[in-house]
Amino acid sequence: QVQLVESGGGLVQAGGSLRLSCAASGRTFSSVAMGWFRQAPGKEREFVAVVSWGGAETYYADSVKARFTISRDNAKNTVYLQMNSLKPEDTAVYYCATLRFGSIPPGVRVGLGHASFWGQGTQVTVSS
Repeated sequence: QVQLVESGGGLVQAGGSLRLSCAASGRTFSSVAMGWFRQAPGKEREFVAVVSWGGAETYYADSVKARFTISRDNAKNTVYLQMNSLKPEDTAVYYCATLRFGSIPPGVRVGLGHASFWGQGTQVTVSS
């Protein structure tokens, strides 16, 4: 069993930056890919980014490409999401999750069905 705790959310102006962290407890952290998802009020939870178990592979939703960067530090059992050039439409609760694979499957769209364990979420609000 893995426990995940997100932190780093807050209120920022459009164009600003935030760095989210997800601290994991559990021996399986280093062997699985980790993902970030987000959910805005009234909308479905959506995929944001994923990083493979070793940190060498990443994949992003089109809406955040070139603005967000996912990374991980297995020695610290932590995954990060660096968010730059934030837009009001980025406002959402951001969740980290363990995924049901280690390496990112080629040609596979990462979605909610791939997640196994979830954190509690951290609120990100971007003002215009």
